[in-house]
Amino acid sequence: MKREEAGPSLVIETPIGPLRLTEDGGALCAVRLIPGAKPGGEGTPLLWEAARQLDAYFAGALRAFDLPISPRGTPFELRVWQALRAIPYGQTRAYGGIAAAIGRPTACRAVGGACGRNPLLIVTPCHRVVGAGGKLTGFAAGLCAKRALLSLESGVGA
Repeated sequence: MKREEAGPSLVIETPIGPLRLTEDGGALCAVRLIPGAKPGGEGTPLLWEAARQLDAYFAGALRAFDLPISPRGTPFELRVWQALRAIPYGQTRAYGGIAAAIGRPTACRAVGGACGRNPLLIVTPCHRVVGAGGKLTGFAAGLCAKRALLSLESGVGA
């Protein structure tokens, strides 16, 4: 179940579908794929900057986001999401590698659960986490979107 976000939000169109960006307390708290949503909303300077950075990312001109973020989650989820943000653009890590990186080497499934609850799609790059042997596994926005994002980052094109 997704946590509800309150605050100004803006829907933008992207190559993987409409994304709703939500701000709370001067920080980006959510980036979610919302199929069928129409672009628009309450634009704030932060949301417009996030939209600009996402546009640059999809154009292949941005490799790292520079935005104030405030994801809501458990202490475990926050540690996982921090580890995800350390995965370099164009690279992937296995769930087991993330589990080991946060000091919980047997928590692969819990890492997968935290990836599925990531509130900041793309900004916190859960799409860079793959199964053992590089197998593409679950992604909240769907495997087609995951493939497209990984393809964009590898320079192959979506």
